[in-house]
Amino acid sequence: MGFHFSPDVIEKLRDKHRVTQKEVMECFANGEGLYFEDDREEHRTDPPTRWFMAPTNRDRMLKVCFMLKNGDIEIKTAFEPSSQSHLDLYRELGKLPPCWPLEE
Repeated sequence: MGFHFSPDVIEKLRDKHRVTQKEVMECFANGEGLYFEDDREEHRTDPPTRWFMAPTNRDRMLKVCFMLKNGDIEIKTAFEPSSQSHLDLYRELGKLPPCWPLEE
């Protein structure tokens, strides 16, 4: 299994979100392994888009959206959550403690 970043996604991460490929991979390493399917109509894809939140090695919280394709992880986007409610939703869906990711 490998990571795939299309040239357009690399450009979007860099120019729009100021996120590096390394930070995205750190999020996968630092995450809880709790991935949720984005089933909103405007975001439905085949295969389904999944998402999670995790900190980078420098404690920058990112939301990462990806698809599993042919055994690889195809990154769609990654960005800092725009509000605390996004992080609260992830904690709720993942049944994580209110202090996550600082302590568990």
